[in-house]
Amino acid sequence: MRDLTIPAERHPEKAHRPTTERLKKPGWIRVKAPNSKGFKATLETVREHKLVTVCEEAACPNAGECWGQGHATMMIMGEICTRGCTFCNVATGKPNALDVFEPGRVADAVAKLGLKHVVVTSVDRDDLADGGAEHFAQTIRAIRHRSPSTTIEVLTPDFLKCDATALETVVAARPDVFNHNLETVPGLYHEVRPGARYFHSLRLLQRVKELDPTIFTKSGIMVGLGEDRPGVLQVMDDMRAADVDFLTVGQYLQPTPKHHHIARFVTPEEFAAYEAAAWGKGFLMVSATPLTRSSYHAGDDFARLRENRQARLG
Repeated sequence: MRDLTIPAERHPEKAHRPTTERLKKPGWIRVKAPNSKGFKATLETVREHKLVTVCEEAACPNAGECWGQGHATMMIMGEICTRGCTFCNVATGKPNALDVFEPGRVADAVAKLGLKHVVVTSVDRDDLADGGAEHFAQTIRAIRHRSPSTTIEVLTPDFLKCDATALETVVAARPDVFNHNLETVPGLYHEVRPGARYFHSLRLLQRVKELDPTIFTKSGIMVGLGEDRPGVLQVMDDMRAADVDFLTVGQYLQPTPKHHHIARFVTPEEFAAYEAAAWGKGFLMVSATPLTRSSYHAGDDFARLRENRQARLG
């Protein structure tokens, strides 16, 4: 495994400059409006337990389908982020204090929804000494206690301003999947993720495997922000060097006119080519479609991930 602790400098590729022009969505991006009974039942459970979901906060295009099946991605530690990523629809500002009862409410909601697999994510909490790591751990433990058969996937911040014990705290709680998204190619970080560092995020994923090789690691990127194909393939290589198991690739969708604009809509054929390339590079699981998101079909994908690892081990 290549050591990523001291990254070499790279010349950033030419970054895309946002403009006010907005592209028309192609047919393959369009989704149905949410109006099923299952969607309404999931909404009631979320409201009853006073939960925040990334499905709503990030305006996920798949919310209608997922909630219709009783699946919701829990977003803990509030709905205000301390970062200002230009792709993200989550509000930026000064967050409130942590709610100590939130882990229990999340666990109760998971049990009520009967989830076989749950994804728990959060806002960035740079205001907290541990970045919210202990809150993640408490949520994992609460779900394990309330719903022992549910598999747990966490999608964490980068813990950039914390010491090593923050990551160790989350890993010690033993989620089934540890996900942290790289989001884009390194040359676009100064525009897309100005508060993050590409090689820090990469090293975070590698460190998870060093701490506990049994935990699956997962990461994702968006395309259509101004990257090129060689840049995407290099990110795949970097992820494999960090022993990442599962890659997701999806189309970036601009939340509002104030956010980073879409450089182009990547075609389904290009996504298929990215998926083929990723399988060839040795990922255990790959999802690459225009509507792919980190938690989209996460339960089914986790089942395939386990099967693929078992098959590879023989």
